[in-house]
Amino acid sequence: MAPRSPIKLNGVVLPPQVIAAEAQHHPAATPADAFTAAARAIIIRTLLLEEANRRGIAPQPQLVAPGKRELDDEARIRTLIEATVSVPGAGEDECRAYYAANTARFRAADLFDASHILFAAHPHDTEAFKAALERAEATIAELNQSPNRFETIAKEKSDCDSRANGGRLGQILRGELVSEFEQVLNALAEGQIAPSPVKTRFGVHIVKLDARALGEILPFEYVRDQIAAFLSERFWRQDVARFIEGLVATASIEGVAMNPKTATS
Repeated sequence: MAPRSPIKLNGVVLPPQVIAAEAQHHPAATPADAFTAAARAIIIRTLLLEEANRRGIAPQPQLVAPGKRELDDEARIRTLIEATVSVPGAGEDECRAYYAANTARFRAADLFDASHILFAAHPHDTEAFKAALERAEATIAELNQSPNRFETIAKEKSDCDSRANGGRLGQILRGELVSEFEQVLNALAEGQIAPSPVKTRFGVHIVKLDARALGEILPFEYVRDQIAAFLSERFWRQDVARFIEGLVATASIEGVAMNPKTATS
């Protein structure tokens, strides 16, 4: 394997051991990719600090968390960015255009009314889990003959506290249930009992969807400030990226490619 060419910034070699130390902060598919990402990060940080020094920016560290203050270099870079990149505001037309193109993002959460019968078993207890699965399958066969007995059977057999309410879990927002349970609810019609048992870390469930209320699209006025903040942040990041690209374009860099996507990450 041929030795790696030295990486230079404006004629100065970046020590490989410094790049290797930085690489631990850049997870990648391979060590070589992490090394390359680290070299790019060091180059960008160095260019920013050199520009801050050229402008005579003195460090004024701020608190970034209780008891934690910025390092001097972090403060210089932050002050440089604040001095050179303004925080753009998003106009009404831009916000409305984003809302129109991304309406699905502004739906309120779906609401489920669901019931279940739980046969509790730890997934690592093979025998207990197998027995719970067999009980669930037998109970589903029973419910196929008499679906209106779901509430009665839940009171008799379920290992969940909801048995007192005939297995009813009440109203549940999307995301409140374990994923295996929720995936089945999404596929059921109102009033339908899942044809197969549902396995989760709690055991084996028989799931019934009692009712579903799809979340409505939130009106633009309700999410306008949220959109404006998001767009302003995105515009700011784009402006920071362009500023960094300008520094990179005027530097002499050898041994590593500085493409725009990497340079702004």
